Amino acid sequence: MSTYTLSTTVAAPFEPTLTRVREQLGEVGFGVITEIDMAATMKAKLGVDIAPQVILGACRPGLAHEAMQADPSIAAMLPCNVVVRAAGDDATVVETFDPAFMADLAGDALRSVAADAGERLAALLAALAPGVGQDD
Repeated sequence: MSTYTLSTTVAAPFEPTLTRVREQLGEVGFGVITEIDMAATMKAKLGVDIAPQVILGACRPGLAHEAMQADPSIAAMLPCNVVVRAAGDDATVVETFDPAFMADLAGDALRSVAADAGERLAALLAALAPGVGQDD
């Protein structure tokens, strides 16, 4: 597993996990503003089949605004992508970019924004699969 992401593996099939992730994002204060079905895109553009995988573009407007006030170029890293991908019939990986790396790239002005986003995304992962497969 990479060191620049936060992730968990949920012992549940893809579709119900995707539904739970959407719901839990709301519970931790994020809205979904974009959704990319990677399996459908790869099939349509390349004619290849991949396991179900969706990228949810999650946004908390207050955090996004604060980050852009500190560094307007940080908008290139928004929204927070949350990847939900099948890992077999009864397992699903949920993964997101670790916001701490945003602060590493942009500097101290974004540390509090990154910490807030990181806590919320960690709460999302914990709610999906408490104590199971989390990588920090």
